[in-house]
Amino acid sequence: MKIRTGAGLAAGLLAAALLPSTAVAAGQVTVNLRIEGPTKTLFEGPVSTGVRDFRFTGESAGHPCDGTAALGGPSPTPVPTRGAVLAEAAQTAPFDLEGTWNDQFGPSFSKIAGENVGYDPATNKFLAEYENGQFASLGACSDDSRTGDDVLFAYADGSETLLQLSGPTQGTPGGSVTLKVTNAANGAAVAGASVGGRTSGSDGTVSVGPLASAPHVDFKASKPGAIRSNRLTVCVTRHDCASVVSGPPRARVRGIRDGKVFRHGKGPRVLRGAVRPDPAGLRTVRMSLQRKLHGRCQDYSASRARFVKRRCGAHRSFRVSSDGSFRYLLPHRLTRGRYDLRLIAVDRAGHRDRVRRGKNRVLFTVR
Repeated sequence: MKIRTGAGLAAGLLAAALLPSTAVAAGQVTVNLRIEGPTKTLFEGPVSTGVRDFRFTGESAGHPCDGTAALGGPSPTPVPTRGAVLAEAAQTAPFDLEGTWNDQFGPSFSKIAGENVGYDPATNKFLAEYENGQFASLGACSDDSRTGDDVLFAYADGSETLLQLSGPTQGTPGGSVTLKVTNAANGAAVAGASVGGRTSGSDGTVSVGPLASAPHVDFKASKPGAIRSNRLTVCVTRHDCASVVSGPPRARVRGIRDGKVFRHGKGPRVLRGAVRPDPAGLRTVRMSLQRKLHGRCQDYSASRARFVKRRCGAHRSFRVSSDGSFRYLLPHRLTRGRYDLRLIAVDRAGHRDRVRRGKNRVLFTVR
């Protein structure tokens, strides 16, 4: 049965508001996706997608994942699904997504972002799926997703309490805030949960502080035998915090205009970028550089310091900076080919830049 709470809808509408007005196209949905691995949170943030195939990392062909009867879904027409949301996040964040595909039941997972999430017969844990605080009754590619949904993939056996953390989103340096831990399924208070080094009482509340003099502080609730909570970001300032949630950071490629053609031997070697100042603080900037020549694609691998064969459109990225302005030096000048350069900035509140042609994405050619 589909359960959609008003709180989940409000949170999702806020997440959609944080995105540029052009980010959510017709037929797309924006949901709040969270992935809780065995030891840490692997992903948390808003994701926008439409109807799309599901792909594990490195797969050359996709699998239908559209909520229709072929995979046990109830929809008469293709719709966005939890599986589509997960595949979109894996591609754009990016992170590795490993597992196996079954034509009847859809995907099952073995690793996400390098963490093992396969079924463990000793504990009965697997990558459980939740929607708006409730255990999902349909598979990832069978269940439709709607704007405002809270989608969670968590390594669990399905019996655990799903923690929810709420409270004020603004505090003052040196002060404290009172947060509350509840059961996401029914709103009941949860005692004994750890938040910021403190423990929640019988009413679920916990006072945390003193707050550091930083743009923001992130809190999560955890408790043995329970699934970690959502992230609650508290802006720490004596002034107005409205700008902290004004939107994702904006990255921009510098020095190479979209459509530029370089002569042979004059391809760029230094790649430059800049990120608009963000009140939440910049967490990281990631770069992807794909080269296409004679119909074949290669991605630049920072770990190998060379281009490696990759499926066209995969756009595997690597971390290049945590500063607002940066330069990346390649081993050699770029040689002949058509290049697709992308920058994705992520702030400390988890907001991600969107791919914008001519801004943080440029296409250029070396003859």
